[in-house]
Amino acid sequence: MAGLVLNDIRKAYGQVEVLHGIDLDIREGEFVVFVGPSGCGKSTLLRMIAGLEKITSGDMIIDGQRVNEVPPSRRGIAMVFQSYALYPHMTVYDNMAFGMRIAKESKQEIDRRVRAAADILQLTQYLDRLPKALSGGQRQRVAIGRAICRDPKVFLFDEPLSNLDAALRVATRIEIAKLKESMPETTMVYVTHDQVEAMTLADRIVVLSAGRIEQVGAPLDLYERPQNLFVAKFIGSPAMNIIPATIATPGETTRIDLRGGKPVTVPVSTEASEAGRAASFGVRPEDLTVTTGDDYLFEGRVSLVEALGEVTLLYIEGLSDEEPILAKIPGIFRVERGQTLRFTADAAKMHLFDADGQTYRR
Repeated sequence: MAGLVLNDIRKAYGQVEVLHGIDLDIREGEFVVFVGPSGCGKSTLLRMIAGLEKITSGDMIIDGQRVNEVPPSRRGIAMVFQSYALYPHMTVYDNMAFGMRIAKESKQEIDRRVRAAADILQLTQYLDRLPKALSGGQRQRVAIGRAICRDPKVFLFDEPLSNLDAALRVATRIEIAKLKESMPETTMVYVTHDQVEAMTLADRIVVLSAGRIEQVGAPLDLYERPQNLFVAKFIGSPAMNIIPATIATPGETTRIDLRGGKPVTVPVSTEASEAGRAASFGVRPEDLTVTTGDDYLFEGRVSLVEALGEVTLLYIEGLSDEEPILAKIPGIFRVERGQTLRFTADAAKMHLFDADGQTYRR
């Protein structure tokens, strides 16, 4: 299989530039997931890798070969679309074999590859059926099987689970995870807007915003050490709470004044010249705990309670300009709407961002 290198990749439609110099090195056998809000350029970037969109400038290298002008059929790419794109009049077997027949592979080789892919994806019993006789999840597995049969250098997935209901999405996500385990040397690039898909499937996540890469890293690295406010709020569900703050005492550990709370010492380093500067304090909902003592982080009024059984979500108002602060308390927590509670958090779970939204270093 092959690695993939993107050097200063740009894409413009007329005078409108939608990708602004993407640099990325995807290693052989890696499962990389592109995430970002709608319109950030993740699907455009995937289509450029596939050759379905022209590259405005930059170099795209697959398996050591520059492929900017190489047509899609000769790039060694297999793409799985969200719409399945199966031929309705063909059986599962014929859908999976179609690409190989076009390439004039032998009947024996076609049969070997189809049956091997069907075995991996648990489709053997459905090979004689038409797509209309299959569930949505089974159809998506057929589309994946068709890609496997082509024996590509790189697999591309364009939101393959977005058309499935919640239960099928979970089942098919598990199938894709098993597929990756069974093909450890295969390079895969996956586009999704789903946090769970990204966190559970990826070796590395690429977070995109407005045509630029915000951060690249392992899922838990992005979750625990976001480089900026955008990544902090985008990775994780529910999103990280952000509270306005002011730097009171800079240093190796920084003292801040927190709106609606007490002065807080955060284990991050800031410069001496930054005293009095605005900052943003971040803490994830699951890292907040309720306290009754005087050693608390902040207090606020409960505006809404969502009792979900396994967790209780508390919405706290009066601390942020944008939206209520959310606390995610394990199990059943009984509290009345309108009650004032105090919250604390482990200092190691606290984050601090400067006025430009960049993370202060630890």
